[in-house]
Amino acid sequence: MRVYVPLTLSGLAEAHTRGELGPGPVTAYGVTPGLREWYVSDDLEELEYAALSRAAAASLRMLAGVPGEIRRRVVVAVDIRDQDASSDPDRALDATSLGEVSIAHAVPLSRAAAVHVDADDAIGDITAAADALGAADQGDDDARFTVDGAEDHELLWFGIQEIPHLTG
Repeated sequence: MRVYVPLTLSGLAEAHTRGELGPGPVTAYGVTPGLREWYVSDDLEELEYAALSRAAAASLRMLAGVPGEIRRRVVVAVDIRDQDASSDPDRALDATSLGEVSIAHAVPLSRAAAVHVDADDAIGDITAAADALGAADQGDDDARFTVDGAEDHELLWFGIQEIPHLTG
């Protein structure tokens, strides 16, 4: 199963130094029954993209909580055994947890397939979205529009061997 782990650039640097994502439990996003039901598609590629998007939104939340962090969303795509990921069926259709899975233990970075990161030209919109997140959560429509604007930026694909370049 492919899952998507949300991080920040400093979190990615730390994972690279340790050689693993974690410690556990590690929160990730994958193609869960709840995500399948919400997205209403049988196309695995589309469903995985939806899980990647959920992880990117979680990365944005991480950025909002770390004021000095470089405002680029980071998601690591990792291949794990199906039985290593568990989801909470009671939260399956909760919009805030769609596709969310928990991995009990740290995940070796050697299981990573790719890293997805915002381009430099997205930093302004990602900064604005991170700054507006609190107001958006409180129901401010203008702030919600700003947060949704982060989704206009596609994450770029990088190989695992490029992590030192991304974090350096």
